[in-house]
Amino acid sequence: MRAIEISKPGAADVLRVCERPMPALKPGELRIKVHAAGVNRPDVLQRMGHYAPPPGASDLPGLEVAGEIVDGDLGSSGFKVGDLVCALVQGGGYAEYCAAPVGQVLPMPKGWSPLEAASLPETYFTVWSNVFDRAGLGGRETLLVQGGTSGIGVTAIQLARAFGHRVFATAGSEDKARACERLGAERGINYRHEDFAEVVKALTGGRGVDVILDMVAGDYLPREIACLADDGRLAIIALLGGAKAELDMGQLLRRRLTVTGSTLRPRSVEFKAAIAAQLRQRVWPLLERGEIKPVIYQTFPLEQAAAAHALMESSAHVGKIMLQLV
Repeated sequence: MRAIEISKPGAADVLRVCERPMPALKPGELRIKVHAAGVNRPDVLQRMGHYAPPPGASDLPGLEVAGEIVDGDLGSSGFKVGDLVCALVQGGGYAEYCAAPVGQVLPMPKGWSPLEAASLPETYFTVWSNVFDRAGLGGRETLLVQGGTSGIGVTAIQLARAFGHRVFATAGSEDKARACERLGAERGINYRHEDFAEVVKALTGGRGVDVILDMVAGDYLPREIACLADDGRLAIIALLGGAKAELDMGQLLRRRLTVTGSTLRPRSVEFKAAIAAQLRQRVWPLLERGEIKPVIYQTFPLEQAAAAHALMESSAHVGKIMLQLV
């Protein structure tokens, strides 16, 4: 099969087309003929040598795919050969065929194309796990999304709005701030010209937000703590601003704040299967009713994966960057 491999750690041009054997299947896995695959920030980090795949995972990049089941451990999975599905995988998505644990495979939402469906797994699993499970966003609570025009950001905005929450989002330009608002954010905040903590406090009558989804960390943390409401929760999923920060622990104690973090890729199949079940029950109906739309910025053929990575690193995109194979 054709695939994209990382020839050595480095810039986008280290990605190259190669021939690889078909992925071997373990018990409980399905083989998918890949029609499309998503490009995500962890793929870029892996290419640079900063995010090694977990033991036993494919060394090929790619964490989400959509396509057609061709064989595997179908058993009582509810799937059959020929079904169109999307899946979260630990690696190997940049290839014509990919192995996926059956618990991480979901049916393609009705009315969605394979390209659109491939844009779902990585961001939806991540947002559900961190915003709704770990941070427990619920009721009439409010959410601040850092990086609202990233793949994670557009997912978090749309999903929280679909469940009736007030959402605010940061972005790096006025155009991107307005894009966040078109996606459902009550206010897009241009972090280059505005202090997001001050804006959020003003918009919430001084109360602050209940949950923050943060991909930055670093020196953002003091301001994030300042704009959390009492009993607020900060969920960190990436460290684009750095791994170290000063934190006023007194505020955590006095205001009962929670700072939590997680990475999804190393978690167990059982953990991810539980998220998949929640998504199928609570989110897939929203997708199929058209209450949430795919947001795809640009699509590249598999052979142009390097160009897709260069676009990802430019941060010029709004939404998902995709690879199309079929």
